[in-house]
Amino acid sequence: MSEATRSDATMTKLTLDTLRDVLQQAGYRVETLTDPVANIPYLRSATGGLAFDIRPGNRLADADQSFADVALVAVFQVQGDLPLEVVNRWNATRRFARLQLSQPFLVFSMDLSVFGGVAPAYLRGQVETWDRLVQELIPYLRDELRKVTATTAANPAPVDRLKPDGQHQPATASEASGTIQ
Repeated sequence: MSEATRSDATMTKLTLDTLRDVLQQAGYRVETLTDPVANIPYLRSATGGLAFDIRPGNRLADADQSFADVALVAVFQVQGDLPLEVVNRWNATRRFARLQLSQPFLVFSMDLSVFGGVAPAYLRGQVETWDRLVQELIPYLRDELRKVTATTAANPAPVDRLKPDGQHQPATASEASGTIQ
């Protein structure tokens, strides 16, 4: 029985194997990949058709490649403009997971730490929290982008956009909202 399956065990470190067990017990399919640039292994899974990575954080000084925390990360590609107000509104009204806009990407992330020791039920609860937030994110973004598009269509005044060469160019109503993939 692994440390992740014992309900009386206190977890003070994580490994990719432990995380894989926790996610599989929660019903997720999990694969191990290696970052081609950093040459670091990580896990990939999905919920509701949305892929996400489980990236190891701070390494512990032991021989078993364990770490004290992990980041759950989903990355979206943004096509067009995504108003920062949409990102900020999510961050102001939700806890635990955060959005970050770094054009052309929208990054959704949540940190999970076992520093000081946690019960396996806590780790499972954090995975369930992530799943719930991911399920809320997609409808939130669709609704907010629909509002932005409706506002832009109702107010067709041109919006200045900065071109790469520093010259301003007016945006049309159809260009003022973005799509997320």
